[in-house]
Amino acid sequence: MRRFVITGAPGAGKTAILRQLELEGFSVVEEAATDVIAAAQAQGTVQPWTHPWFIDAVANLQRNRQLRASHQPDEVQFHDRCAVCTAALAVYLGYSVSPFLASELERIKKQAIYQSRVFFIRNLGFVTPTDARRISFEETVRFEKIHEQTYRELGFELVSVEPKSVVERVSFIKAAIR
Repeated sequence: MRRFVITGAPGAGKTAILRQLELEGFSVVEEAATDVIAAAQAQGTVQPWTHPWFIDAVANLQRNRQLRASHQPDEVQFHDRCAVCTAALAVYLGYSVSPFLASELERIKKQAIYQSRVFFIRNLGFVTPTDARRISFEETVRFEKIHEQTYRELGFELVSVEPKSVVERVSFIKAAIR
């Protein structure tokens, strides 16, 4: 099975791309941070990302989703982010990499869980805030740089997916995996 990570800064269009890939029959593994945020907010924690437990909660959910998806017979899977993204998020938020996150990064590297080529969705030049995405465009750009650096430091090759229509971006990704 070939597992490809689709990543990028908040608001870059990852979800729209993943929905289109899914509509075209590809297996998609959902990202975790938004769901961790939603669950915490439903329990009364307004800004869960300000709590040290947040990073491990995201990494744990990502791991669980990846492990569940590994039992699917799909030839290709697209993962909406992975533990490398969580490491970048930890840096962005000013947290150190926890022992759990470090072990997860080691596991995905040692077992070559993901393809070394990662699709890096470039920002659209703006960001639309949501309940889970409370970030300015300037902060998005800063996070994007941390993201790139983290992936490169861990030995991944970034394939830039430039701002275009969703259909054009998906066509580019499909051509790149052939």
